[in-house]
Amino acid sequence: MQPDSVQGGVQRGALQGLIVLTLLNLLNYIDRQVLPAVVVSVQRSLDLSDAEAGMLGTGFVLVFIVMSPIFGILGDTRPRKKLIALGAFLWSVATMASGVARGFWHLLAARVCVGVGEAAYGTIAPSLLSDYYPANIRGRIFSYFYVALPLGAALGYWLGGLLNHHYDWRMAFYFTGAPGLILAAVALYIHEPERGAHDGAQAPGHSVTWAVYLTLMKNLPYAMTVAGYAAGTFAIGALGFWMPKFLYTVRGLPENEAPMIFGGILVVAGVIGSLLGGWVADYGLRYSKQSYLWMSGLSTLMAVPFCMVALTSANREVYLTAIFIAEILLFGSTGPINAMLVNLVPPSMRASALAAATVSIHLFGDAPSPVIVGWLADHYTLAKAVLLVPAFVALSGLVWTATAWRLERR
Repeated sequence: MQPDSVQGGVQRGALQGLIVLTLLNLLNYIDRQVLPAVVVSVQRSLDLSDAEAGMLGTGFVLVFIVMSPIFGILGDTRPRKKLIALGAFLWSVATMASGVARGFWHLLAARVCVGVGEAAYGTIAPSLLSDYYPANIRGRIFSYFYVALPLGAALGYWLGGLLNHHYDWRMAFYFTGAPGLILAAVALYIHEPERGAHDGAQAPGHSVTWAVYLTLMKNLPYAMTVAGYAAGTFAIGALGFWMPKFLYTVRGLPENEAPMIFGGILVVAGVIGSLLGGWVADYGLRYSKQSYLWMSGLSTLMAVPFCMVALTSANREVYLTAIFIAEILLFGSTGPINAMLVNLVPPSMRASALAAATVSIHLFGDAPSPVIVGWLADHYTLAKAVLLVPAFVALSGLVWTATAWRLERR
């Protein structure tokens, strides 16, 4: 099937939209991971504790949480590409502003503004994407879109590490923020399909109110899917923020090499896992309507023992191999679980549903996890603190498989 073929049942402009949205998603995750890549230098330069460093990640996420429901309603009632362009512009300017910070509160304010811009983009872009393609291939399409997560995160680690090494940590924020300004302008020209274009009927974009969030709370399959997502996000948020420092301080890798090594593993394993997960989940629809949940739950459960080995083994070859396998399995759920979220709700409320999911996974996931692990590291050791990660990976997999099993019995 040609991605942009109307005859094949795919909305006009789908390929162009997918490319632009994916490139924006790439920059989105680059911006997020630059800070963890340079956090040691930032702490040294600004005299920050581990808890304060963790608060920089938590502060970003808290604002992201507050703004997401607002942009969710706007995304279901207003032209989506304009809101996406606005979000990209805001987060790009704020990322560049992070480079001029002179203290904790200045840097925290900049990261908070990044959260506002990313809330606009993150809640609305998947809704727009779901209207480009029919439901039976959304697992693959969302995997293409979310392959930007590991690729962008890895580039964030690499660029942050390289620029920090050759220049300083401030240059990392200047360099990674600028490209978003260009893509923000390009986003204004992508095609915007009708809501529900591939779901049997056109969905009105004017009838959604704040009551939609109460409706979502009563949708048990949706709520359980989000709960599993939140547990997984807790684990991945803590792992992504603290792993470069863990490799440096606990495993003894050189400071500038640690983010690059972790980023290299992340990009290869993440791309493999994301693409493989989407294709396997779509293929599984031949045998189960809950294939997206089964794929997500089982791959996540399989990641648990590899997470334990990655965080406890002192042998370099062993822990790096375990990190690689764990990342493949964890990223296998990225496309399918996001496709599941949009498929569980009507087209007219998808941006709101994604906003509610975003609030939940960050409020109970990567908002508290960096600061909790940082607090535990301050009071115990980082080596002990990160052992919280495998427990939440297991919880995520159990919730998703239980939800799939429950839906199969209906």
